[in-house]
Amino acid sequence: MKVCIVAEGCYPYVVGGVSGWINSLIRSFPNVEFILLAIVANRSFRGKFVYELPENLTQVYEVYLDDCEWESGNRKRKSLRQVHLSHKEYDEMLNMVLNRRTDWGVIFDLFHRKHLSVDDFLMGEDFFRIARECYDRNYSNINFSDFLWTLRSIYLPMFWALRMDVPKADLYHCVATGYSGILGSMAKHFHGSSLLISEHGIYTREREEELIKASWVRGVYKNIWIEQFKKMSLLAYEKADMVTCLYDHAKDLQIELGCPPEKIRVTPNGINTQTLADLPGKTEEEKQFINAGAVLRVTPIKDVKTMIQAFAFAKKKVKNMKLWIMGPADEDKKYAKECYDLVESLGVQDVEFTGRVNVKDYLGKMDFTLLTSISEGQPLTILESYAAHKPVIATDVGNCRELIYGNNDGFGEAGILTHIMNIEEIAHAMVTMSVNEKDRRRMGEAGYRRVNALYRIDQMKEVYREIYKGFSDRQNLSWSEEPFQISVYEKMM
Repeated sequence: MKVCIVAEGCYPYVVGGVSGWINSLIRSFPNVEFILLAIVANRSFRGKFVYELPENLTQVYEVYLDDCEWESGNRKRKSLRQVHLSHKEYDEMLNMVLNRRTDWGVIFDLFHRKHLSVDDFLMGEDFFRIARECYDRNYSNINFSDFLWTLRSIYLPMFWALRMDVPKADLYHCVATGYSGILGSMAKHFHGSSLLISEHGIYTREREEELIKASWVRGVYKNIWIEQFKKMSLLAYEKADMVTCLYDHAKDLQIELGCPPEKIRVTPNGINTQTLADLPGKTEEEKQFINAGAVLRVTPIKDVKTMIQAFAFAKKKVKNMKLWIMGPADEDKKYAKECYDLVESLGVQDVEFTGRVNVKDYLGKMDFTLLTSISEGQPLTILESYAAHKPVIATDVGNCRELIYGNNDGFGEAGILTHIMNIEEIAHAMVTMSVNEKDRRRMGEAGYRRVNALYRIDQMKEVYREIYKGFSDRQNLSWSEEPFQISVYEKMM
């Protein structure tokens, strides 16, 4: 059985979170051949992997959303040629732009015309007429030129993705909807394979939150962009054979966004708790500090600025508190610099940016961990903290509430939940956690019991083994428990 993982903006280019989950999933099934279809912004990411790829991951294909049309490896603007749509193609393209029910097979086939140029199509007469009709129906109170260029910006990355010759596999496992879901749906159309969608965060909701806060798009144009992401997710839900999510509330959101309830299966995350056993603790010198640790990427969605500001307030009451921000800062260098500058402008002491580290070298030295994200799914960093007997302060996003308080599981609270971007509330939680060692230890043990009972990697592996084998059986494919090996012939190719 060959499984194609379709991932957007994560594995194998960034560490942690969804990337770590994908890496763990592939390594959990050495008997399955995986290939990877990786969606990234542009060619600057090409081949820049931060993971050592598992042996059973045999191919990596890259799709660039911010790209031009290429010939023989050289960037060339093709000569202008007219792109004429048939009546059926025109109607379905119009349906898509108007958010009406669409025959996506017609769209997929259109973009696999041999000589179709995306640039020329977007600048051509047919797309202009479609944009004009959409404008006249729904947006005639705004400037048409701005509307037209917005539509071109929206559809350019999607159309380039649709030009991709998707590699053949038995199962396409998309680790999001969005552009991943588009490619998975198109692959199902061309290859007749099965389609599995796994959402960690709810893609549409995450894009919506980003757009609401964004300064580069304003007014009604925010809504136009949001509708595009809803449309892409709806396609993925419609074409998928199964859709998974991490917790019950995420299932409710998927249903609200149009996913048929009978397709959805809740599959919690899992970690290998044994790898976080017997971690090195504090040295005698380090015992003078109360260590608050944050394992994250220094990016806006993690809201590191709120964390720093809250720490500055908390440190006024707990003089010996120290904040460790552990994770890469190269994904959004501008935001990372703003975080460094904020520490300096506040004049706050004892903030350590470690960069990318092995969390096992640090987690045992922490007294508690922090997560101030504005959006999450079911954060692996919380599960890792619990495996290390550490309680957590987290914002009320994704499944953090259930991870901290449980779902009538009898283990008790394993941390403190706060509202997003609430500096005072987060600071108060940090002080409370710092000065109450007995409660801190009790919460850490509650988290440890919870992760071992409900969120182990072997439990997650068994769920996905059942899912993968189910797809294999339905397609009458062979399933072996023996490790996958490339044949001698394939190695020579």
